[in-house]
Amino acid sequence: MDLARRHGLSAQAVRNYERDGVLPPAERTPNGYRRFTEVHAKALSAYLALIAGHGYAASGDIMRAVSRGEIDTALRTIDQSHTVLQRDRETLDVVEAAVVTLTGTRPSPQSREAVPISVLAHRLGLRPATLRKWEVAGILRPGRDPATQHRVYSPDDVRDAELAHLLRRGGYRLDHIAGVLRRVRDAGGAEPLAASLRQWRQRLTERSRAMLTGAARLAEYIDVDTGHQPSRALTNEANTTTLSE
Repeated sequence: MDLARRHGLSAQAVRNYERDGVLPPAERTPNGYRRFTEVHAKALSAYLALIAGHGYAASGDIMRAVSRGEIDTALRTIDQSHTVLQRDRETLDVVEAAVVTLTGTRPSPQSREAVPISVLAHRLGLRPATLRKWEVAGILRPGRDPATQHRVYSPDDVRDAELAHLLRRGGYRLDHIAGVLRRVRDAGGAEPLAASLRQWRQRLTERSRAMLTGAARLAEYIDVDTGHQPSRALTNEANTTTLSE
């Protein structure tokens, strides 16, 4: 029980992690108890640390890849999370610059051509259906090409879509996002937007720090699991963990 208790988990949670491949398989004692070692302790510590930075799904993929010996696959998943984080930072910078523009303290950026829905969806990594849903919710208000009647998104529409995507990733509801964008369009309603952006930047900072911690814990686990450090079955109450059915 010590392994679960050390991390504030239930014994069943540890069993589930082993079942799901997040922890490597544990040996059994003659009376049927699971016998966890330093490798399992490092694995659990790494998984829990990774969750804060990468989320449950990606963290599970990382741990299972390591257990299979596919270190490159695990690192590729980590790289993808960092790419998303960098994209969020860049989008946040764009939105903050847009707020300055909306409040009239900086000249408007040079205009760009309007883009079709396929281009905007690709840019944001979304499906066109998602953008159409946002339009129904009042978040986006694209124009129409006079010849084809297809949706076209002006530079302001693109800015609104980037802002909506950012806030959506932050967990905000569609109606909240629509309200923020209405205020933005009214020019002079930047205060609630600025507060949302400050909160999101803080979340990005916390996530980035969590990724650092997760990377350190994962490196410790990989070192132990691959034999770069001594791996030993621990024999006292503080270090040996057995778990009954």
